[in-house]
Amino acid sequence: MKKITLFSDGSALGNPGPGGFGTILRFKDSERILSGGEPYTTNNRMELKGVIEGLKALKEPCEVEIISDSSYVVKGINEWLTNWIKRSFKKVKNPDLWREYIEVSKPHIIHATWVKGHNGHEENERCDDIARKRAQKYKDGELNG
Repeated sequence: MKKITLFSDGSALGNPGPGGFGTILRFKDSERILSGGEPYTTNNRMELKGVIEGLKALKEPCEVEIISDSSYVVKGINEWLTNWIKRSFKKVKNPDLWREYIEVSKPHIIHATWVKGHNGHEENERCDDIARKRAQKYKDGELNG
């Protein structure tokens, strides 16, 4: 089973507002960069969307370490998700994305690791830059949906 590192960050200008995500998939010495966004969203949605899109890009079952500065995403994956499922996502924000995460994560072995944001972590800084630039394109009207 391939070991993949998935670095991801999300941004929303205004929160809610124009948003973007940046994701880096790394396998050995190879990298793939993904980005996306929405014209009106929240930072938490973009944080989770970046992880989902990264997992969707994998072509086979992998062992995936997700590196994120989002406590929401990391704790959601590592601690909260089991109880959210038992409660049918009652009083949980973004249940649509969490259900999508469950589906795309099924083939993989996943562990999420939290890193402090804006603290010099190279890949986290790169993902943050990608996410903010994507959000800014929505804000500037260069993208719309």
